[in-house]
Amino acid sequence: MGTTATFTIGELARRTGLPVKTIRFYSDEGLLPPTDRTDAGYRLYDAAAMARLELVRTLRELGLGLADVSAALARSATVGELATRHVEALDEQIRRLRLRRAVLRAVAKRNSELEEVNLMNRLASMSDEERKRLVDEFWDEMVAGLDIDQDFYRRMRSGKPELPDDPSPEQLEAWIEFAELVQDPDFRALIRRMSETQAQQIRDGDFEQPAEAWRTHWNDWMARAQEAVDAGESPTSEQGQALAATIAAASARPDQDADSAEFRRELADRFAASGDDRAERYWQLLAIINDWPPVPTTRPAVGFMIAALRG
Repeated sequence: MGTTATFTIGELARRTGLPVKTIRFYSDEGLLPPTDRTDAGYRLYDAAAMARLELVRTLRELGLGLADVSAALARSATVGELATRHVEALDEQIRRLRLRRAVLRAVAKRNSELEEVNLMNRLASMSDEERKRLVDEFWDEMVAGLDIDQDFYRRMRSGKPELPDDPSPEQLEAWIEFAELVQDPDFRALIRRMSETQAQQIRDGDFEQPAEAWRTHWNDWMARAQEAVDAGESPTSEQGQALAATIAAASARPDQDADSAEFRRELADRFAASGDDRAERYWQLLAIINDWPPVPTTRPAVGFMIAALRG
């Protein structure tokens, strides 16, 4: 049987690229006990010690103190076990570096001030639970004290940001933008006004009929409107006005005149109030974060319907 290869501190330094002084310090602190000693008392280290040293370096680069590094190494004995712990530490280091890169990319795009940089860094470092809680708190505030359509808002708040274990830079940047959006006072005021409008419509008995019509026919209306946009049709064209008549007829209560210009203008105003670009961006960002299919913009089609109703 051959003897196990051992290395002096100098050889270990050359193989790992760490200074002799640093390796000696780790050894003195008990993080890297020598495998053996020469007759002259010089310390010797084997392959397991080299793997241990690499792990110590990674843990220190992650910001762990000596006591925490010692605790992390306490149950690591074989080279395989040390390698496994090293991979786990490197995965964590990679995750943190990706978070830092996402923040720096966002800072570069926005030419951010120091306060915003700190905010973005905090947002990027949130846990999954913290991200979900942020969304829940947002929707709690949006509907607090209001009699609203519970099914509608249950669907709204069901979409939660869930970053994968290995998120892409685009997903991290989308999360930062999403978190800033739901904390933006103007956006919160916009969604709160929409909620208050819905509550008022429910009180007035003017919610269920158009809401049911939109749930049933929305996809068909959108397809027809987009087809008209793609074909270069005008909202006042025969095709546009036929769509407006269909929307009005489906949305009107029995006591309302679907052909009335006033009713159609009110309907157009309702479409416009619920179609803010930022509300659409909310779902586009969630799709990026959660790796859902992309959410295409509906603005041209919705704009066509609004103009057709007003035409």
